[in-house]
Amino acid sequence: MSKPRIITAAAASLAAILLLAGCTGTPSGSESPGSSSAPPAGASAESNAADETFATMMIVHHEQAIEMSDIIIAKDGVDPAVTQLALRIKEAQGPEIDRMNDWLEAWGASGSDMGGMDHGDSMGGMMSEEDMAALEAADGPTASSLFLEQMIEHHEGAVEMAEEQVENGQNGEAVELAQQIIEAQRAEIQEMQEMQKNL
Repeated sequence: MSKPRIITAAAASLAAILLLAGCTGTPSGSESPGSSSAPPAGASAESNAADETFATMMIVHHEQAIEMSDIIIAKDGVDPAVTQLALRIKEAQGPEIDRMNDWLEAWGASGSDMGGMDHGDSMGGMMSEEDMAALEAADGPTASSLFLEQMIEHHEGAVEMAEEQVENGQNGEAVELAQQIIEAQRAEIQEMQEMQKNL
């Protein structure tokens, strides 16, 4: 009967040693995984007025680009390259809208409340109601050309807004997104200018 007790005692001793090793394996002063998530969350919530303005206005700007793209995607007779571009714009800017809405929520700002401002006056490149109606009414070939013309102007406005954010923004993630927008939309502007030559 003594053998099982010895084995049990040895197992208990081994468990105690492993438990002590586990406790002493963490350097003193280090935080648990749960508590270590607080600083990054606090860092991402840091913002200034430029960050909030950028996110709020770029959401609206992106929403119109997606609306323009939807018009083109739904049309018959549109140049296939133009349709593919519209799909890419929609796929890229949709997730960016979600990101910026998340930031505004973390910052305690409201991205959806634009106060009824005249977007054409406040944001470069925004299309007027008449512009949108013209795109909607155009036949496929005409819409292909009009979309490129309008979207080049739209992208140029977005680049200007993003450049202001890079210069004046505080939040690192928002500044990084602005830089990505500058690079992506400048490239698309060049692509659209080449497409215009082939229509």
